[in-house]
Amino acid sequence: MQVDDAGDVVRITFDRPDVLNAFSTETAETLADAIADVSPADHHAVVLTGEGTAFSAGGDIQAMAERREGPQEAFDRITETFGRVVEEMLECPVPTVAKVNGDAVGAGLAIVALSDFAYASQDATFSCAFVRVGLIPDTGGTFLLPKLVGLRTAKELAFTGKFFDAEEAADLDLINESVDPDDLEERVEETVDRLGRRPTETIALMKRAMHENLGRHWGEALEYENLLQVQAYTSDSHEEGVSAFLERREPDFD
Repeated sequence: MQVDDAGDVVRITFDRPDVLNAFSTETAETLADAIADVSPADHHAVVLTGEGTAFSAGGDIQAMAERREGPQEAFDRITETFGRVVEEMLECPVPTVAKVNGDAVGAGLAIVALSDFAYASQDATFSCAFVRVGLIPDTGGTFLLPKLVGLRTAKELAFTGKFFDAEEAADLDLINESVDPDDLEERVEETVDRLGRRPTETIALMKRAMHENLGRHWGEALEYENLLQVQAYTSDSHEEGVSAFLERREPDFD
């Protein structure tokens, strides 16, 4: 992952294009560390994007297939990696902007949902694809997605793992706007420049108040999500989903 902190905007690029920028454990750790280092005294925005043709394809399926761990190890890993990404992004004191240059799937979609702003190329595709490999949405997906798109729609996206385009993502309020690919960079920079003209520390207070006032504290929801994810991770459905993905066939969850 590339982290450019040369100016007052931190630019983070997921740089595993050979696997469509799938998130490894190391990617999640680096992302959490990069967000944790952001300060309103030095920065006024964070921009996240992907290298190549995808934003992020989500979790690294090959790594899932190779991983051997018990429930407690799985819980600790999830909490310390993707769980920490959620914590850092929700607590980040400056606005985060997702520049969705291509497909955002699974945890990639969750990162888009976690961002304060999101603009997507019109040719980007989205999916809450966890169910396709026998997992529940993580990276905050079970408690944040329903707040963004509504409970019934969130269930449809999560239960079916359907793919949908950027125009529908905008209609669902998952992203702010679907943009012509040639205009995506300019549209994101317009927002970043506008944020740079606002009081960053005041925005930090706004963001904190909005997140704390969403309802149930997200920390409690995140812990419950991680506990359920461990159950999903150790299930036959997850094993079948991973095997089917690697064997390029439709999974049989029966």
